[in-house]
Amino acid sequence: MAEKKSPTAAILIIGNEILSGRTKDLNGNYLAQKLLNSGIKVGEIRVVPDEKNEIVCALKSLKRKYTYVFTSGGIGPTHDDITADCVAEVFGVSLPINETAKKIIASHYPKEEEDLNEARLRMARIPKGASLIENRVSKAPGFHIDNVFVLAGVPKIFQAMVEFVIPKLRSSSPIISHTITIHKPEGEIAAALSDIAAKFPKVSIGSYPFEQEGSLGVNIVITDRDRRTIDVVAKLLSSI
Repeated sequence: MAEKKSPTAAILIIGNEILSGRTKDLNGNYLAQKLLNSGIKVGEIRVVPDEKNEIVCALKSLKRKYTYVFTSGGIGPTHDDITADCVAEVFGVSLPINETAKKIIASHYPKEEEDLNEARLRMARIPKGASLIENRVSKAPGFHIDNVFVLAGVPKIFQAMVEFVIPKLRSSSPIISHTITIHKPEGEIAAALSDIAAKFPKVSIGSYPFEQEGSLGVNIVITDRDRRTIDVVAKLLSSI
C-alpha cells in the first residue's frame, strides 16, 4: 500500500492594507506555527489585494496545489469585503444569506434581527454547500468549502477561528525546528554546512547570519519530523 502523503497548506492573506504597509500581517505567522505543530507543511504564504480577479486566480491555483488553503480577510460588512463572492465564483455556487449565520450574527446585537442592516447581512452570505466556522469573539462566522477555509482578518477573531479549525484537519507528525547558534562568519562555515546538508537531503537546514555587538555569527535552523535525526544533525553542526 502506498504511503499516504503528509498534508500541505497555503495561506492567502487578502487586503490592500497589508500590501500598503499600513497593517502588519500577524495572521500568516500565527497560522503557520499552528499548522507546523499539527504536522501540516506550509508551502506558501501569499498576499493579494482586494481585487476580485487576483483573489479568484490565487484561490484556483492554490486549491489545486495544496491539501488545505486558508484565507485571511475580506469577510466583513463593507463594499471591499469580497472574499465570499470570490470563493463562490471559484466553486461555481450561489452566495445566499445563510439563515444559521444570520441568526448567529443577530445574537451579537441588542435588538437581534432588528439590528441587521444591509451591511451586517453581508456577513451572513455564505457560499451554498459551505460549512460555518465558529467565531467566539464577534459572532460573524467564517466558512469552509471543500479544502478552502475562509477566516476573518482581525487577528483576535482569526486566532479564535484557527483554534476551532485546527482539530478538524488531517494532521501528521509535528514538524520540529531546532536552532544552533555558531559564532563564526557564514562564509567560514559554508563548506562544512553544505557537506552536512548533502548527507541529510530530506532535512531542512537553513542558514541565517547575524551581527551582534560587532561579532558575526549564524543561526542554523534544522527542521524535520524526527527528533533523533534533528539531534544527529545538531551534533554535527555544533562541531564545525
